[in-house]
Amino acid sequence: MIKWFSLGFWELIARIVLRNKILMLSIIVAITVFLSMQWKNIHFTFTEANMLPEDNIANVEYNAFLNKFGEEGNLIIIGVKDKTFFTPKAFKAWNTLMNSIKKDKAIDLVVSINDLKKLQKNDSLQKFELIPFVDQNKTADKAYLEKIRKELFNDMPFYEGLLFNKKSGSIRSAIYMDKKIVNTKARKDYILEKLVPAIEKFEKETNIDLRVSGMPYIRTLNAKTITDEISLFIGASLLVTSLLFFFFFRSFRATLISIIIVIIGVMWSFGVLGLLNYEITVLTALVPSLIIVIGIPNCIFLTNKYHQEYKVHRNKVKALQRVTTKIGMATLMTNVTTAIGFFTFITSNNSLLIEFGNVTSINILLLFLLCIIVIPIFHSYIPAPKDRHIEHLDRGSVKNFMDWILHNVKHNRFSIYVVAISLLVISIIGIYEMRISGSLIEDMPKKEAFFKDIIFFENEFDGVMPLEIMIDTKRKKGVMKLSTLRRMDELEKAIDEIPELSKPISIVNLVKYSKQAYYNGNPEYYDLPTSQEQGFILSYAKNATKNSKENLMKSYVDSTGQYARITTFMRDDNGGAIPKIEAEIRKEADKIFPPDRYNVTITGKALVFQKGTGYLLDNLLSSLVFAFFLTALLIGFMFRSFKMILVSIIPNLLPLLLTAGLMGFLDIPLKPSTILVFGIAFGLSVDDTVRFLAQYREELKKNNWKIRKSVYATFNDAGLSMFYTSIVLFFGFSVFMLSSFGGTIALGGLISLTLLFGMLSNLMLLPALVLTLNKTLANEQEFIEPKIDIIEHSDEEIDALKKEKIF
Repeated sequence: MIKWFSLGFWELIARIVLRNKILMLSIIVAITVFLSMQWKNIHFTFTEANMLPEDNIANVEYNAFLNKFGEEGNLIIIGVKDKTFFTPKAFKAWNTLMNSIKKDKAIDLVVSINDLKKLQKNDSLQKFELIPFVDQNKTADKAYLEKIRKELFNDMPFYEGLLFNKKSGSIRSAIYMDKKIVNTKARKDYILEKLVPAIEKFEKETNIDLRVSGMPYIRTLNAKTITDEISLFIGASLLVTSLLFFFFFRSFRATLISIIIVIIGVMWSFGVLGLLNYEITVLTALVPSLIIVIGIPNCIFLTNKYHQEYKVHRNKVKALQRVTTKIGMATLMTNVTTAIGFFTFITSNNSLLIEFGNVTSINILLLFLLCIIVIPIFHSYIPAPKDRHIEHLDRGSVKNFMDWILHNVKHNRFSIYVVAISLLVISIIGIYEMRISGSLIEDMPKKEAFFKDIIFFENEFDGVMPLEIMIDTKRKKGVMKLSTLRRMDELEKAIDEIPELSKPISIVNLVKYSKQAYYNGNPEYYDLPTSQEQGFILSYAKNATKNSKENLMKSYVDSTGQYARITTFMRDDNGGAIPKIEAEIRKEADKIFPPDRYNVTITGKALVFQKGTGYLLDNLLSSLVFAFFLTALLIGFMFRSFKMILVSIIPNLLPLLLTAGLMGFLDIPLKPSTILVFGIAFGLSVDDTVRFLAQYREELKKNNWKIRKSVYATFNDAGLSMFYTSIVLFFGFSVFMLSSFGGTIALGGLISLTLLFGMLSNLMLLPALVLTLNKTLANEQEFIEPKIDIIEHSDEEIDALKKEKIF
């Protein structure tokens, strides 16, 4: 009865669609208009992706640091390495550039050589005064500029590593954006419309190449590149998949409707993003292209079945009805399994992945409804297929390839198993070679100028990725105690000995600079004060910036004087070494700072990102296991057979292991982008398995439970669609390799390879396993009356239902 209900349901759907074509199309148009109206809610993300949940200890500590010292991601740095910099023309242009930046309301503070302040002792007021380092009235004199260059490099160690590199002669300025706008659209507007044109003007006037970096700048140009690539992916996906569709079917009309369907699907995907009020991120930006790549195989499957039906009885109306009736449930289930692959991302406890999983799985199911309604209606309006349209069913080159596969399944199953086991062993070896990447910039577009600028700052200033140490003295004004400063200095010396880290910066540097200033700027006195000196030097330092807008201490000590900050930088390629670096710092901090008197926290963007990658790996592996579980549950529910579950999982597990092994051998690290490969590829690859097993079950009943005949008949019927859809998916995901982003390139390439492995596995290993396990899999008792009937029904069954007037 369940079977008859299922069959009757899809026959009813076919009748409703074909008898109410105008109404169905009107509903499609209405949905499209409604979702198009939601586009106004679409906006690009202005914050960085955080892979950790809010309650994770690393996030809690990082947020506590931000609460004390403010947003650390508001710093833009402009650097230059040119011998002509200290010449009147260049220095004047630099002065103009820095002053224009400083005057903008989007900028909080600019620390630059042209406007640099230095400490000078004022004995009468017992304080240090901030006086200009550069006399602007003398900057037209080349000799004066040479003089201040030497003074900067030789007499001001406080600024070494912060504003200049003494060894190479490179210079940089620090520009602090207003923290209120750093995560808003105003940040993008300022950088693209004001900062970039100002820098280009300077370069044109002086022929000096400026280097620009810092998180606000990187994030803005990164986001612009992502936005530009959305249209590239959509266009390339449409072109590649439509060309393949036409190559398979040789029909302009069938190709046209497929293009129309996926374009509507893309419009719906943007609408769903707006309806759910999701931001466009590096992941959700891929959704429209995914809809194209996944939608075309749906069109291929339905169109191919329509051609197969029409070839049998040459009746267009009957063929269109039979497409929905016969494979409606099978198509639904394959889309459900694909959606499951994406939906499992919701278990990651990460908002970025949850949003990506939600919007993709919703759109895949909407796309199924679109295909099952529009394709039959469209073909009902156009003439029946001509012979040239259906000759692809017997095309020589494809047929020869499929015959070769079938020959191996028939006669070389042992060889198939040997190859599969060998590949499995090789994959396991490769998996042990895999590494986890903690890089913040590895996936960024390496051809873009801003990426080359990042490398410049890494080479000249030992990195741009901050690592922060926050010290809680557990009492107000505890930071400025000499004992605390000495402990901090000892920790800084230990940090300086870690080769992966840059020279640390903290209030200790300022106190040392205060002593130097007290002794009339003599660099030999750049050191912490002694016990005898501390009374008057520290009092000078404390009075130096009272009520001053340019408070040199505010970046390193909080307003209460209880919390201190030590900042060091690391090269991005040391991201994988962060756990070791953290352990070294923790070991030294525990020795230097007694835990009953101090609390030391190690944090920063680089550390949070690395921990986020590890967390994401653990959670996405769990998501993949969850996807396997859901798929196994679905197969078991449909077929009521544990052995069927085993047969369905093995051919889809092997391609994932092959890809993981390949990543190990090619040194492609596990990172947020590559981790996604496995869930997406599994969800897509398992579709072919469901189609094959569904068809196999029907063939068993047709052929009186004759195993070999049923497997071969299944291969001949379903194999072609499996081949077509896999080829489209392979080339469809390959378009992501056009991206500038390393992560997107890896995502596209690895998914394409996994799906290619999956196609061969489902066409060869799957039928071989069914034949090998035929004595148990062919047990009729395991196949009767499944919970969900997804098989392709025969014409005789459909005609019998009509005679019984079931519907």
